[in-house]
Amino acid sequence: MIEVKVTRNYQITIPQEIRTKLDINVGDKLILRIEGDRIVVEKKRGNIASLNVSIGKRITDEDVNRAVREAGKEVGSG
Repeated sequence: MIEVKVTRNYQITIPQEIRTKLDINVGDKLILRIEGDRIVVEKKRGNIASLNVSIGKRITDEDVNRAVREAGKEVGSG
């Protein structure tokens, strides 16, 4: 068990041992949920931005957001 301290800005540091074991890097997103009186922290998996399509273009979050906005406009105009 590893103990960490909550800073005055309500932040904690994930110890290096845990970051390494879970392959957590700068910019990664984490999911937090409450289970009883516990806070469970998980590394977000299945990020669509990590996929490559067959044309070799990397899909970014902005690409996905743009596609969703355009689809919304089409649905709204019909």
